[in-house]
Amino acid sequence: MKIGFIGLGRMGQAMARRLLEAKHDVGAYNRTPEKIKDLVAAGAKPLGSIEQACGYGAAVFTMLADDAALADVAEKKGGLLESLPKGGIHICSGTHGVTIIKKLTAAHAERGQVLVAAPMLGRPEVVASGQAGVVIGGPPGALVQCKPLFEAIGRRAFEAGSDPASAAAIKIANNFVLGCAMEAMGEGFSLTRKYGVAPSVFYEVMTDGLFNCSAYKIYGKIMVDESYAKVGQMAVLGLKDADLALVAGGLVGVPLPSGNVWRDRLVGAVAHGDGDKDWAVMALEQARASGLA
Repeated sequence: MKIGFIGLGRMGQAMARRLLEAKHDVGAYNRTPEKIKDLVAAGAKPLGSIEQACGYGAAVFTMLADDAALADVAEKKGGLLESLPKGGIHICSGTHGVTIIKKLTAAHAERGQVLVAAPMLGRPEVVASGQAGVVIGGPPGALVQCKPLFEAIGRRAFEAGSDPASAAAIKIANNFVLGCAMEAMGEGFSLTRKYGVAPSVFYEVMTDGLFNCSAYKIYGKIMVDESYAKVGQMAVLGLKDADLALVAGGLVGVPLPSGNVWRDRLVGAVAHGDGDKDWAVMALEQARASGLA
């Protein structure tokens, strides 16, 4: 299948490589052309504009950092809304708020275009291995048409419904639960450290029993090793996700009290200059609050 791809950071590159490995024809556009050199060497065709990416195939992926970047790419002159042909499919794979997804769904529909929300579940290395999940939401016909793409990228596609906002809501809720779990782990590590327990021992107890799963193992190990410089998702983007969750809850009258604690830890981490570290750095922020080095 011939497709365009816009936004090729670490996650976007991992997704695009999966598509290339599955023999899809990928046209790649990034604001900084140097960042896609390795992808081009792997077989992607370099494109010079959003307009070229929109006209490259039947669908175009976006994997962008936040709502502001998505709005810019979609709405500016020569952007997605102006350039995607009638019947074209925009596959939006970033973690975005329900408000902008609803807005873009309507804007695409007005132009005879289709929006499919397809946020990824997993860190870039998990996506690269083909073990990530993808949540998909959009018109049934478009989901069927794009099925080979989702099969190439992830191990499983979870159908959220015909409304793209439903997929966005699931991704936001998933990140909310994960972020709160990480914040609680940070509290657990600080509590046991105060009693002289080595972090590695608490980690083994935690992941050998009730919490024997990838999220606790991956992020717990980062906390034990304090390897916050090895970034899967930056703390500043985790803060963005916390804000998205609280806004989404507010829109439909769902209180998310744990989200405020999660957000506060990330605010503190960013304030201490750790915004570019992995979002597990909230455990370090908890340690500071606990009087630990």
